[in-house]
Amino acid sequence: MAGFDLILFDCDGVLVDSEIIAAEVESRLLRDSGFDITPEDMCIRFAGMDWKSILLTIEREADIPISAQLIDKSEKLLDAALARRVKMIEGVRYALSKITEERCICSNSSTPRLDLMLSKVGLRPYFEGHIYSAKDLGPDRTKPRPDIYIHGARQFGADPARCLVVEDSVHGVHAARAAGMRVVGFTGGSHTYPTHADRLTDAGAETVISRMVELPQMVEALKGFDELV
Repeated sequence: MAGFDLILFDCDGVLVDSEIIAAEVESRLLRDSGFDITPEDMCIRFAGMDWKSILLTIEREADIPISAQLIDKSEKLLDAALARRVKMIEGVRYALSKITEERCICSNSSTPRLDLMLSKVGLRPYFEGHIYSAKDLGPDRTKPRPDIYIHGARQFGADPARCLVVEDSVHGVHAARAAGMRVVGFTGGSHTYPTHADRLTDAGAETVISRMVELPQMVEALKGFDELV
């Protein structure tokens, strides 16, 4: 039977406009450590990855040792910046009011950071009790691994083939597809870039929207198809 049992939302860059804030903080710290990268390049290369995974990737590629203190410093600076600046993605409240399926959040961000962001923008009541962090699953379980999306579906007893994921990052799309789920890509955050939609499609997104108000109509349109495209 066509339709969806569950809509799974990424958080950063989908519900809250936080990716650009993270890119600005993290690129500044990396430049201070000897790795020259712009916020824009951070978004293109690393959006959707957790900070530890980003640092490990840079260490391997550039042979630049990253101190443990840098991780702690980044977390504190980013939390402070998010507390001041993070905003809801435009159209999210409308989309959530129109979508009737069960929903949850599946994110690489830590539970405390999710609490901070969702409380600040007023979205916590829409997902209360169904906000899941990959970091709570154990080490090395973050996207692009599918674990967090599989976990989200299991909480509802949902068949992955009847789940729809909303994602803004290539790594997140890979995670969702590896979990056996369909994906709508989203490019409406401030961190978007010229090839963003094409990269999401190439990664496996079935379609891409640039405005969150388009999501309810897209969900309805995709209900007519039973299988992954």
